[in-house]
Amino acid sequence: MSSERTRPGTGRHAKRSAGGRAKKSPPSPGLTNSIGTDFVASVVVFLVALPLCIGVAAASGVSVSLGIISGIVGGLIVGFLPGSTFQVSGPAAGLAVLVLEFTTEHGVELLGPVVLISGLLQMALGMMKMGRLFQSISLAVVQGMLAGIGLPLILSQTYALVDSQQLGAALKNLAGLPDLATDVLSDGQKGGALLLGGLTVVLCFLWKKVPAPLGRVPAPLVAVVLGSLAAALPMFDVKKVVVDDMLDAIDVVGPTDLGGLLDPAVLMMIVTFTIIASAESLFSAAAVDRMHTGARTQYNKELFSQGVGNTVCGLLGALPMTAVIVRSAVNVQAGGKTKISRVLHGAWLLGFGLLLPGLLGLIPVTVLAGILLHAGWKLFNPPAFVQMWKADRGEGIVMFITTLAIVVANLLEGVLAGLAVAIVLTVLRMSTMTIRRSTEGDFARLELRGNATFLRLTRLIDALESVSGASRVEIDARGIVHLDMACLSEIEGWAEQRRKAGAEHVSVRLRGDQSAQEAAESAVARAQIDPEQSATAHSEAIAAHPHGAESEPVPQLAARGYVHGTYVHGTVHPADPPQPQPQHDHNGSHHHGGRPYVHGAPIEVEGELADGLRPVQPMFDEPAYYQPWYSGPVVDSRQWDGTGDPPFHPYDEGHFR
Repeated sequence: MSSERTRPGTGRHAKRSAGGRAKKSPPSPGLTNSIGTDFVASVVVFLVALPLCIGVAAASGVSVSLGIISGIVGGLIVGFLPGSTFQVSGPAAGLAVLVLEFTTEHGVELLGPVVLISGLLQMALGMMKMGRLFQSISLAVVQGMLAGIGLPLILSQTYALVDSQQLGAALKNLAGLPDLATDVLSDGQKGGALLLGGLTVVLCFLWKKVPAPLGRVPAPLVAVVLGSLAAALPMFDVKKVVVDDMLDAIDVVGPTDLGGLLDPAVLMMIVTFTIIASAESLFSAAAVDRMHTGARTQYNKELFSQGVGNTVCGLLGALPMTAVIVRSAVNVQAGGKTKISRVLHGAWLLGFGLLLPGLLGLIPVTVLAGILLHAGWKLFNPPAFVQMWKADRGEGIVMFITTLAIVVANLLEGVLAGLAVAIVLTVLRMSTMTIRRSTEGDFARLELRGNATFLRLTRLIDALESVSGASRVEIDARGIVHLDMACLSEIEGWAEQRRKAGAEHVSVRLRGDQSAQEAAESAVARAQIDPEQSATAHSEAIAAHPHGAESEPVPQLAARGYVHGTYVHGTVHPADPPQPQPQHDHNGSHHHGGRPYVHGAPIEVEGELADGLRPVQPMFDEPAYYQPWYSGPVVDSRQWDGTGDPPFHPYDEGHFR
């Protein structure tokens, strides 16, 4: 029988009231509070989104109704879909310049099909789980892209700020600024527009310093209200927003409208819209996730949802949409808890567009230009260049090149250029290689560490040539993490040439070769198999050949070497066993191990070693810190304290030197 308990009034057998109905539990206070805060947040987001929708549409050269339609789709459709809880979608200022260039060249009629196909591509990318791929893009490229979007937006809105027609691309707008200044000084109407727009820009920058509760009102809303009131005064004769009926602005895409998509320039714009809209949405998601402690964004689902939104916007002939950081941040700051806030903001946009379109005609164009100019400055963010340069000059260069390429060429080519420079920078840094050279007499040693790629080949060649004059050379490449074929071939070819040229000793040690320490430990293990037999054989050898008397070599007696504090193969004299002594290495640290214990006299021998004997590999830069295996006449037992010349000769490749 289950021990589970139910609270009174909540189980199957809860008591019924006199009317025969079960008592209903009151609604959860948390749910009630969430609905309340979401409602308030939706109103705040709506007040921020409305002027942005109008301003982006005006900057894009299309009817303001199309901007509102995109905002409605972002709220009522994307707001319900999975992916992110807090992101708010709508027409983005970052795409305004692209849309303007496209509609100027190809017409507004082709905008819907382009946005439609872009949305379908986004949905496909989301289904293929490519959403997280956008998180792998270099931060310098991302910030450079945002700056590259912001700077052209500033240049274009500078013309709108004085009720003038912009010239087109960013460089043309930049070149036309002197003539624009002359026109403003000579035209009083443009001067009035500049005054009103300039005050809007100042208000947007300084509004954050206004204390609460007034400071909680969104700056764009305050600018629109005050600007509209000021524009009603006789002293201001400025252009106003031209409003079309929202239902009449809808242009549903049909099969006949898709013929223009075969133009290569149009196909390129589809790719550009897809990449930029996806990147901006997912970059915004990453930024918004850092603002709250709620559910994290599911990137693949969010990308799919953005694709659904753009597909609908394309079908209706509206502007492309993205998740917008400004609206999303306002949603979080206003206390939004669930998707209700972003859905309701879309409902408010729909109601305003249908019921109060006449109010939009009171808004001055220069005020909207001032709002967008402020948004462009935040995207451009000049202090970010200084911060990036101080943090990492290489990344600073990537950021600058990305921005410059976007301004000079276009958004897609600029991003690709930034990615290419970022990849080259990564390859160069991954190819970092340090070369340490040490010499002693006719012995030279090169120690290589890091990553040896073809990019460092010239430096490797110079290092090899610098030791060509030594008769004994060791190249220690065990510290190389990655060694490509170009560098490996160069090292092996150089070593072979030196051997053919008569070099006395040339050795190459690569990563994975047995180290001296490993060889020493292996030798110790072999020596410990039968220590009594080894000691007996050593005593008999000493007795048979006292005090250096020459005789035939004893095959199984070998010199004991000292390698990094470890004994190697050999026997210990029973009467005078070596004691562990602290030894210094080249780094100033201590190793506790026995002193070298040599059985046998140093001799010069040509020929092969005795069976089973191998040379100990060097561990340090100087050849004096390792000794060979050799067989020969046993003369006496003695200890070497590490000073003076060692009582042995280095050995390699089967021959003594």
